[in-house]
Amino acid sequence: MKANPYIEISGRKIGQDFPPLVIAEIGINHEGSLAVAKEMVDAAHRAGAEMVKHQTHIVEDEMSKAAKSVIPGNADVSIYDIMERCALNEADELELKNYVESKGMIFISTPFSRAAAERLKSFDVPAYKIGSGECNNYPLLDHIAQFGKPVIMSTGMNTIESVRKAVNVFKSHNTPLALLHTTNLYPTPSHLVRFGAMMELHEAFPDHVFGLSDHTLNNNACLGAVALGASILERHFTDHMGRKGPDIVCSMDKKACKDLVNSSQEVWSMRGGTKAPAKEEKVTIDFAFATVCSIKNIKAGDELTMDNIWVKRPGTGKILAEYFNDVLGKVALKDIEEGEQLDYSDFK
Repeated sequence: MKANPYIEISGRKIGQDFPPLVIAEIGINHEGSLAVAKEMVDAAHRAGAEMVKHQTHIVEDEMSKAAKSVIPGNADVSIYDIMERCALNEADELELKNYVESKGMIFISTPFSRAAAERLKSFDVPAYKIGSGECNNYPLLDHIAQFGKPVIMSTGMNTIESVRKAVNVFKSHNTPLALLHTTNLYPTPSHLVRFGAMMELHEAFPDHVFGLSDHTLNNNACLGAVALGASILERHFTDHMGRKGPDIVCSMDKKACKDLVNSSQEVWSMRGGTKAPAKEEKVTIDFAFATVCSIKNIKAGDELTMDNIWVKRPGTGKILAEYFNDVLGKVALKDIEEGEQLDYSDFK
C-alpha cells in the first residue's frame, strides 16, 4: 500500500497521517503596524496556532502604475494604496519573523514579487506560501522553486490545467509542494466553498498534500475539509474583530482559532477505519446483539419451530440471530427449558 504524501517544515510533518496544520494568516491585517502585528502573534500563540503567515509586499516591484486605478471588491481605495499602506519594511518584517519564532511558532510568508521572494530568501524562511493570484505566475514560481524550500500554494481562480503547469514548475526543481483549494471572495458564501473542487484537486494531484485556504465566516468549511482528508487549514487571523484591517471580515479571532486547532484534531482522529466492529464495541455487542433462545419448554425429540424458539438479547449466546433460519426444523437432542440460549450441541 502506497504511503500517504507529506511535506516537512521546520520539523513539522504535514500530511494525512499527522494532525492538521492550522495556519493563522495575519497577512496585512496589521495595516503596516509592527506593534499590532506582534499583538496578533501573541494572540495566535495563545490560541495554539503552530504557524503564522505574513504577506510580503514590496509595492514598486509588485505592481505597475495601473494598479493605482484597480479597486478590490472589499475596498474603496486602490489595491496599490492598500498595499502601500499595509506593507512592512524589511527591518520590521525581519523583526516580526524573529518574534514569531521566539514564541516557538513557524513563520512563513507570501511573496508577491521577485523582490519580496528575495527578501524572504535572505531571512532564510523555512517555506514559502504562494497566493492564488500567483498560482499562474509561472516566472515567479520558477524563481521561488529554485530556493529549494517547501511551498504551500493556494489555487483559487485557477483550473486543473493551470494548476498542473504550476505543479510541473515545482516538480522540475524537486520542490516539496502542498496544494490548497481556495475561493477568492472575501467573505466566501458557503455555497461557493465547493468541496467537490477540493477533491478534484486532490484526485488530479494525489502525490501532493492538500488542504483548504478558507475565507468564510466560521470554522465549518475547515472542519468539513478535514473530514475529507485536508491536512492544511488556513484562515485569516486577528487578535480581535474590532480591528480595521482589510481582511478582518473573514478572519478568525483567538477563540475561533483555538476552537479550530482543537476541533480539527478531533475530526482528524475520526477519519479512516473500516466497516467492521471495533474491538472496543465488544462490551456493547454483548448486550445489544440477539441470539437464538427457547421461548417454551422443549422436549428431547421436538422440532425447533417459530413456536418454541426466537431471537432475544443479550448477544452472549452461541447462535447469533443471523443464523436463526438455519436452526428452524432441527430436532432437539435434550430437554431445554424456556428462556435458555441455544447451543449447537442442543440439536441435530
